[in-house]
Amino acid sequence: MRRKITGVLFLVLFYCAPAVRAQAGPVDGGHELQVWTGGGHGINGSQSGDGIWNVGFRYGLILTKPHGPGFLRGRLEYAVDAVPVFLVVQKTNTAYGVGVNPFAFKWALDTGGSIVPYFEIGGGTLFTNTRVPEGISRINFTTSGAAGLHFLRSKHNISAEVRYMHISNAGLATPNPGINTIQFRIGFGLFSQKE
Repeated sequence: MRRKITGVLFLVLFYCAPAVRAQAGPVDGGHELQVWTGGGHGINGSQSGDGIWNVGFRYGLILTKPHGPGFLRGRLEYAVDAVPVFLVVQKTNTAYGVGVNPFAFKWALDTGGSIVPYFEIGGGTLFTNTRVPEGISRINFTTSGAAGLHFLRSKHNISAEVRYMHISNAGLATPNPGINTIQFRIGFGLFSQKE
């Protein structure tokens, strides 16, 4: 069932989007559509043995023309991620969840080439079937920062990034140990512009 839902969402994002045309890279006023997957491991304390794997879909809006000084010249993008698959592998169980990241801000450097470096910060909410960390909360919040590269093709792009993610309940339950992870994420997408 999950494969069918994922397949339908993929078709909607990449083939049924009305009135858009593909661009080689980000342009002001354009959009980003992407499907991504990532995974990683806890990096500290009692949660260092936890593993994370997630799959998501992104819709982004390029907000600005290139601006800024020298090599930092770039464009600002605002994006929203839907995360229909979020697994947290803990010592005693695996938590299955879904999430939504209502904000991500990406700064894509204006290199003029086929490789576009970017930096990103973002956050959202995670809902799981069991408590994450173990015995703590089924509702958590995520904050993250990433550095990555878009590899531009003629119509599509591939992205690769390293992401730091913190998962915690923001004090809704006590204690609040949180999970800190380093993740590697791969994405397949396109930049488009309304006609």
